[in-house]
Amino acid sequence: MSNPTRILVVDDEPDHCEATAEALAKVGYHTLRAHSAAEAITAIERGGLDVIVTDLILGGDLTGLDILRKALKLLDDAEVILVTGHGTIPSAVEAIQLGAAGYLTKPLDLAELRSVVAKAVANVQLRRENRDLHRALDKRFGFDQILGEDPRILRILDTLQQIAPTDATVIIYGESGTGKELVAKAIHVNSPRRNRPFVALNCASLSEGILESELFGHEKGSFTSAVDQRIGRFEYADGGTLLLDEVGDMPLTTQIKLLRVIEERQIHRVGSNDPVDVDVRLLAATNADLPRLVKEKRFREDLYFRLNVVSIHMPPLRERKGDIPLLAHSFIAEFARRHKKSITGISPEVSKALARYDWPGNIRELRNCIESMVVVTRDTLLGVDDLPDHIAPGRLALPPPTQLTGMSLQQAECELIRTTLDDCHGNRKDAAKKLGIGERTLYRKISQYGLKT
Repeated sequence: MSNPTRILVVDDEPDHCEATAEALAKVGYHTLRAHSAAEAITAIERGGLDVIVTDLILGGDLTGLDILRKALKLLDDAEVILVTGHGTIPSAVEAIQLGAAGYLTKPLDLAELRSVVAKAVANVQLRRENRDLHRALDKRFGFDQILGEDPRILRILDTLQQIAPTDATVIIYGESGTGKELVAKAIHVNSPRRNRPFVALNCASLSEGILESELFGHEKGSFTSAVDQRIGRFEYADGGTLLLDEVGDMPLTTQIKLLRVIEERQIHRVGSNDPVDVDVRLLAATNADLPRLVKEKRFREDLYFRLNVVSIHMPPLRERKGDIPLLAHSFIAEFARRHKKSITGISPEVSKALARYDWPGNIRELRNCIESMVVVTRDTLLGVDDLPDHIAPGRLALPPPTQLTGMSLQQAECELIRTTLDDCHGNRKDAAKKLGIGERTLYRKISQYGLKT
């Protein structure tokens, strides 16, 4: 921990309290003292404690059990250790049942005291690290990462908040790159299964035999290359969540076996007759029209109904272009940190270009585009010159004046740049803006054509 561990020692006998506190201070802990239960409760209410070592009998109306209850109520992580005489061991056992970390008997053995306190401190640190990890996961894969102000995205977020705490099976529809797996991870991270595995499997990338082995596992010798026993994705995801990506491409024979697993909550490894119980929340994703596949007898209707308890439809980016600025600025911040660039934003020309483009690869393509721009730029503002060629607006497009007839494209381009520079009185910045190109591109063209400015 970055701050010193804070330990409260509670004992109504000042000498004993001091001796215990000094023994812990000598090994690096920051210790506080309380000589009564009332003092201890006041310290607990102030907060900031990691471990409390308290005598069970404190000579007043309140006991160490009252301190324990108060600490459990007010302190999220603190551990409480009871100190007791032999005659009060049954009460100490009761304290353990209430949630105490342990108990020590008098007279105290200092080595044992330090050992028990060290274990309690380690438990506190572990809980905090786990909480920090979950917060990081929530930040990375939580609902706040599904960015958008489009009404359809807002409705999706509302639906996700309703279904995440349940065990409902969900189908996530959408084109490639629309964020289907991000939605699946957000469902998992915000569900009671968040501490168990999230496992994804792309059903379109595997042959039928390999897919079944990946899903259900196999026994040694069940086929030629099965040199060892292997557990499948269902077993690995036990207690957690399994995402079947591109489920519409799953072979019919595998669909039958999947349906049986959903109904029986058991799998059979390839080459085995022994059932294995599995507890898995199933999510599916696809860019296919499953109802159409059902009509065409390419997807089992009974499996479709078992999967389609809740359906989420992710809109393509071309249908929610109002969200492009929000997404782009989020990606700029992400990649500027990753690549250690100082980038403040994007130029208006780039914003217009991003809005004009149809994004066949959806959010994934936009993300890759922004990363590419961040990597190649030499400026603090992403400009037209940084855009990939297929997204950049048409550069140096010529009008059809009759005097250009018969010129080559290069000659016409050279003439257009020359006349534009003349119109702008040699001001390259104004000329570049008028031509719709970046200043660096204009400089290169001036050098290429040997123009004088």
